[in-house]
Amino acid sequence: MTKKKNGVYAHLDLFDTHDWGLIIYDEVHLLPAPIFRFTADIQSRRRLGLTATLVREDGMEGEVFSLIGPKRFDVPWKEIESQGYIAPAECIEVRVNLSDSERLLYATAEPEEKYRYCSTTKTKSEVVQELVAYHAEEQILVIGQYITQLDELSETLGVPLIKGDTPVKERERLFAAFRTGEISCLVVSKVANFSIDLPDATIAIQVSGAFGSRQEEAQRLGRILRPKADGRGAKFYSVVSRDTVDQDFAANRQRFLAEQGYAYRIIDADDVFQGKI
Repeated sequence: MTKKKNGVYAHLDLFDTHDWGLIIYDEVHLLPAPIFRFTADIQSRRRLGLTATLVREDGMEGEVFSLIGPKRFDVPWKEIESQGYIAPAECIEVRVNLSDSERLLYATAEPEEKYRYCSTTKTKSEVVQELVAYHAEEQILVIGQYITQLDELSETLGVPLIKGDTPVKERERLFAAFRTGEISCLVVSKVANFSIDLPDATIAIQVSGAFGSRQEEAQRLGRILRPKADGRGAKFYSVVSRDTVDQDFAANRQRFLAEQGYAYRIIDADDVFQGKI
């Protein structure tokens, strides 16, 4: 519906000309965004919104209620976990130090560039390599924001990368290979934040993200929460540069999951290098 052709939403008339009995808005937290907001004008007798993460960094989540209606049902993630609908998960923040040269570059960077510099430090790559080796028998997702960083990780690890310009057929082929176990590790950009079903993924390693987005943090954890056939739990690693804006943003990103009952265990990069995970 939201696909444009010559600047026009070609299928919108199809929705406007019907009197719908029920419209279900999946990922309803997106509705306040301009590209989706106009769909609230579609006429229907009933509306139902679904989301696991009713949070927005622009503070507009409350508009969902005015566009759809009041909240009817809300259940904490940990309660769903206790009922077996999602896998148990451990969240671990791995703190790394900037090198002296990186610290100088970070200190002299323009404010808008500081996050990129501290998010793409060399030590993060080294930590990711250690974590991937440590969990070699698991199905692993390495997730990040910056394509240059992800390109380098893909090459270093010798595993495929899925990003925005990866053709749809190639994405589907790689995801299918991951599901069957032919591929045990994938590097993915934010294209994997939504609607990707990878039931056997047990490890997620986050190297960078969209600043302090609580929603993205929860979505990325969600990639590994499908219940496993053998009852195994999942591990979500967030690799963070110590004493930088990266650490500040990480604290904000974790707030929603903390409200859901998750606690982050903080370890040092040296713990990873020494196998003390």
